[in-house]
Amino acid sequence: MLKNGASENIKINIIGEKDSISKDILNSMNKVMEITKDCTGLIFNVAFNYGGRAEITHAVKEIAGKVKSNEIEIEDINEELISNNMYTKGQPDPDLYIRTSGELRTSNFLPWQLVYTEFYFSNKHWPDFGEEDLLGAIAEYQKRNRKMGQ
Repeated sequence: MLKNGASENIKINIIGEKDSISKDILNSMNKVMEITKDCTGLIFNVAFNYGGRAEITHAVKEIAGKVKSNEIEIEDINEELISNNMYTKGQPDPDLYIRTSGELRTSNFLPWQLVYTEFYFSNKHWPDFGEEDLLGAIAEYQKRNRKMGQ
């Protein structure tokens, strides 16, 4: 898998709280991210021990630390700065969020990043959601008029 991601030009990014995982697993995560860090194709995010509220809390703490150390002023805090302190920094926000299993909620997943994302809901459970279903979701998305908050 490690060589395959890089050979396919896929950047692998593992997001989530990593403080409580073993050193061996953390080293493996860091290794795969290092191997694929310069890939410019698809970005494959793995949400491992991820929670959206925890991500926002992490970003706030990072920014507060920068204010405390006089790296930035409170007046410097804006949406761009917050985005740049999220786990997905440097990535575009998702265009389409596909929610399977008939659930009609985001389940604490990417609350900051999903604000202008289009949602598609399916009653199928994830293992049964196949290529035809994905193409249907994309076709539905293509019909939409994205307003991006306007």
